[in-house]
Amino acid sequence: MERSLSMEVVRVTEAAALASARWMGRGEKEEADNAATEAMRHVFDTIPMDGRVVIGEGERDEAPMLYIGEELGSAENPKVDIAVDPVEGTNIVAEGSWNALAVVAIADRGKMLHAPDMYMQKSQLDQKQLEKLI
Repeated sequence: MERSLSMEVVRVTEAAALASARWMGRGEKEEADNAATEAMRHVFDTIPMDGRVVIGEGERDEAPMLYIGEELGSAENPKVDIAVDPVEGTNIVAEGSWNALAVVAIADRGKMLHAPDMYMQKSQLDQKQLEKLI
């Protein structure tokens, strides 16, 4: 991956974070997510690349999204796959709390897992279960 492309992607996450920050503590998680999504889309479309979203967020929970298969960028090369989550922690933003993230991953075309939009079942381990794993 080119260094200049990597720095452009930093601009994408920065734009998403700043756009969603305007909704901090206002109880409007959908608006925060939409602002971040639109900011990401806008900045992505200024980057000289041929990007395709392979992992997006929103299909399952009907949130604003950069949808799977969406084409982004303003050039024919380099061809890249993109995974995005404009706001990981929409409730955190809506509540005005800490540690929400704007997430982007890119890879050369065909090198990123094309995963369906789904949630994972997560559980907490107690100390004994954790010790067994270690």
